[in-house]
Amino acid sequence: MSKLNAYLRFPDNTEGARKFYRNLFGGDKSGGVFARFSDASAEESISFPSEKDESAFMQIELPLPGGHVFIDTDTPESMVFKLNLANSYFQKSGPDTKARAKYLADALSVDGKITVGLQDIFWGPDYFSCTDKFGVQWMFVCDET
Repeated sequence: MSKLNAYLRFPDNTEGARKFYRNLFGGDKSGGVFARFSDASAEESISFPSEKDESAFMQIELPLPGGHVFIDTDTPESMVFKLNLANSYFQKSGPDTKARAKYLADALSVDGKITVGLQDIFWGPDYFSCTDKFGVQWMFVCDET
């Protein structure tokens, strides 16, 4: 297996999530796939329930430092998609410094819900978990030795 990438689905705020994560983690602003559902309609003569659905994002790739990729999509219910947020899936990040761990904890918890505040625990330093404002669950342990 070459690598695993995170595929994140959002009800209708993929563009806002992409901007937030790009600002938080860095990444290539112009790299990867960038496709709206309207791109498919032009190619495949597909019609959509509304203009809002047609302008929704089918897929946005956000190449991140370290070779990781977030792949994001809007999931409009009007197009027979049902978004079910899973409580068993977390994005795990390993910040390389305590300062970066604090920065991520502070940024990811804004308008989100903290599960475990930033603290040292028996399996590692600076553990943190939360659900961010987009409904994505995060946990990390600082990789600083």
